Amino acid sequence: MSAEIIDGKKVAELVRNRVREDVNDWKSKGHRAPFLQVILVGDDPASKVYTGAKTKACEDVGIETHTRILQDTISAKELKSIIKAYNEDDSVDGILVQLPLPSHLSSHDVIETIDYRKDVDGFHPMNVGRLTVDEPCYRSCTPAGIMELFKHYSIPVKSKHAVVVGASNIVGSPMAIMLSRENSSGKATTTICHKFTKDLTQHTISADILIAAAGQPELIKGEMIKEGAVVIDVGINRVADETSEKGYKLVGDVDYESVRKKASWITPVPGGVGPMTVAMLMKNTLLAAKKSIYPE
Repeated sequence: MSAEIIDGKKVAELVRNRVREDVNDWKSKGHRAPFLQVILVGDDPASKVYTGAKTKACEDVGIETHTRILQDTISAKELKSIIKAYNEDDSVDGILVQLPLPSHLSSHDVIETIDYRKDVDGFHPMNVGRLTVDEPCYRSCTPAGIMELFKHYSIPVKSKHAVVVGASNIVGSPMAIMLSRENSSGKATTTICHKFTKDLTQHTISADILIAAAGQPELIKGEMIKEGAVVIDVGINRVADETSEKGYKLVGDVDYESVRKKASWITPVPGGVGPMTVAMLMKNTLLAAKKSIYPE
């Protein structure tokens, strides 16, 4: 057996095409273009790459955007004051604070400062809470993108055993909620594992669907999954590679070569989940402009 590839680039392009069409339709009715305000604190190279990708995606679908770069020495009070000003600015539809933040800033505190109606990342407690009780909300982009992949490839979730390795507020926890909810796309029996889980293989080998989001390079080996499992690799890690001009290569949380020999479906790294995260951010920003989820 060799796994079928889940092509996140292709599906993300389809999502972005739909968003582009909807944005054009929205503007044709006399509305202004949706606007996304991005806040980048410091000069972390990876964060710059991520915000650049989001800016490019916005331009591609017709969403206007601006990235405000702040010194990494900014105080929490100053940062929250800037966010509050954007909360009150009717021309700003979505606000995104790029994570991680410098160590002296609390990401929880900063995220709670964002108006939940402009929280297009889906991280605010109001949106997480509504997700938990299956109410309309902005859904965290990476898990929402994974659910979109399941839908596109007609991969069944209902009644399956889904195991999520990683319990972060950004991916693992909301992913488990989406998989288990009593809606049309959920209804899986869901297990959450993390770095403190004893005998991880005992859990992963029983999974029909395995989501690897622990941030540990090639953690999941072929012997840790069962034949025919669907494997979604959220991880993207830099590891040393002397054969590369850059001196490193990107790998996921899954040992791709050994796992793909047993899985039925697998996402590559890169080109799997990453493009979907950005595509779903575009979708959330359009919804924010339309006030589709939280009408005024």
